[in-house]
Amino acid sequence: MDFSILSSFLPFGLLAHFDVVDFKELGDLGTKKDCFVIYLDEKNSLPKGYSRDDFESKGFYDPVTVQDFPIRGKAAYLCIRRRRWRNKIDRTMEIKNDYSFITEGSKLTVELSDFLKDTGRDPRRYDK
Repeated sequence: MDFSILSSFLPFGLLAHFDVVDFKELGDLGTKKDCFVIYLDEKNSLPKGYSRDDFESKGFYDPVTVQDFPIRGKAAYLCIRRRRWRNKIDRTMEIKNDYSFITEGSKLTVELSDFLKDTGRDPRRYDK
């Protein structure tokens, strides 16, 4: 399936770092409404300043689900898996890329959080 159209709906620059691996329309039991879930895996690119001679990709961290702007009146969730990079010599040393598209201390994208702040709406009421 071609997911390229999703770039129009996702936060700017997200697809430079992540690949869309799946897209599902699901029913959200909590709100009793349909929602979209977009599954993203981090691309296999080492963080800047590190060498492939020293680090190797060792799978992914547990996925994180982040709420984004609704699409066609349905809640939209991004299920994001970040890549785990491990030092080849010191196996206890791990690194990861730093991304700023998630608002610190929340499960909302920065754009959605800014929108909710500007409108004075309570994010807990947003998808009810």
